[in-house]
Order: sequence, then C-alpha cells, then structure tokens
Amino acid sequence: MINRTVLVGRLTKDPEIRYTQSGTAVANFTMAVNRQFTNANGEREADFIGCIIWRKAAENFCNYTHKGSLVGIDGRIQTSSYEKEGQRVYSTQVVVDSFSLLEPKQQSQQRGQQSNASDALHDNFEQSNNTYGQNNNGYGQNNNNPAPSNNDFGINDDDLPF
Repeated sequence: MINRTVLVGRLTKDPEIRYTQSGTAVANFTMAVNRQFTNANGEREADFIGCIIWRKAAENFCNYTHKGSLVGIDGRIQTSSYEKEGQRVYSTQVVVDSFSLLEPKQQSQQRGQQSNASDALHDNFEQSNNTYGQNNNGYGQNNNNPAPSNNDFGINDDDLPF
C-alpha cells in the first residue's frame, strides 16, 4: 500500500506553532492548491488542504514561511474522527514529512511584508482590523555554483571500450 502526497500551493495564513506537553513542536497550516481545470466561468478553483508538521521541521517551516508563501510539501494523508455535539466528525489532513520553499527569499519576504501591511490595515479598519526545507533532498535549493569545467574524470582514453 502507498500513502504519499505531494502538493504545491500557497499558505492561506501564517502557520500556527504550538508545543506538546513533552516539548515537541507541531504546526498547523492550510494550503490553497489550484485545480488543473477551470469552472464554467473560466476561473480556476482551489482546494484548501489542512496540513500538520512536527518537530524541528515545524519550527523551520514557521520561521521561513508566512501567508502567501509558495511551498511544496511531501507527506501522507491521515484521517481521524471525534465526537462533537453528539455527532461523529471526520477530518482529513496531510502529515508533512518534508517541505521546500518554491520562490526566492526576496520575493517571499516582499509578499510577507505586503501581507503584514494589508493585515495591519485590515486590523486598523476593524478596530476604528541554500537549504530551506527539512530533509528536502536538494529540492528548493538555489545552487548558483556551475558544474566543474574540468573534464578530467581520472579515466584514460585508452581505458574506454570505444
């Protein structure tokens, strides 16, 4: 059986981090992921997918992402259920194993500043309203170092079979 999920989308709000009684970090966030097709009005619809990330990866995620950040995640689907007002409620979320930031840091910071500025305006109105990922196997890293131009691989031309 395989339970793997790979998603690319934008955060709908800043991730929320908290700590368990034993001190383990856990963060929750929601990603907006565009569907591959358009509706009858020619607009793209999005799915809003709840995610959870644990331990050091949760701390890193919260330190480097914010509302609007474009991220890629790799994880697994997890379902759970609980009782609420006598009714059985089911929930589905993605447990994130690794993540990658998919936009340049400067662009992400600008988006965060714009988001923070608009949030502050909204708050005022209502009142008077590298390596980026944990275990990302190289994805999301910006490697500006060119490949070595030296073609000496320690192989003599006489050793080649052709």
